[in-house]
Amino acid sequence: MVLWRLRYKLSLRDLPEMFAVRGMVFSHEAVREWETKLTPALAEELRRVRRGKVGRSWYVDETDLKVDGRWCYVYRAIDRSGALVDVLFSEHRDMAAAKAFFRSAKTVTGITPDRVTTDGHDSYPRAIRTELGKAVRHRTNRYLNNGLEMA
Repeated sequence: MVLWRLRYKLSLRDLPEMFAVRGMVFSHEAVREWETKLTPALAEELRRVRRGKVGRSWYVDETDLKVDGRWCYVYRAIDRSGALVDVLFSEHRDMAAAKAFFRSAKTVTGITPDRVTTDGHDSYPRAIRTELGKAVRHRTNRYLNNGLEMA
């Protein structure tokens, strides 16, 4: 049920209504509790399954997002085929956040990419060299990352 809510953008009240028709009765608060308990485990399982299954050409971008009234940044990467590499939330858009993102992406996938395409943010070149290695080709092109912006 939690996976349905996360995947299909259902409201907390949608799931109890859908399952009431099938004879299962629970409240929207139960859904909230299940989500709090199960989401970390689901995320970890999805990361485990994804390990080693992404390509070696990554497209990286970050966007700002308001969460609970505070602005934060979401770093995302996809591979050439559009498969998700990794996602990281950060309060800052700086070198430390870029390094943390690449470190996480490498750990999660178990892969060091051959090429990383970014939009040209100043912190990316050094973060890529530091976390992924000097052999990784870095190119900047804001238009090649359009696949990320549509995802």
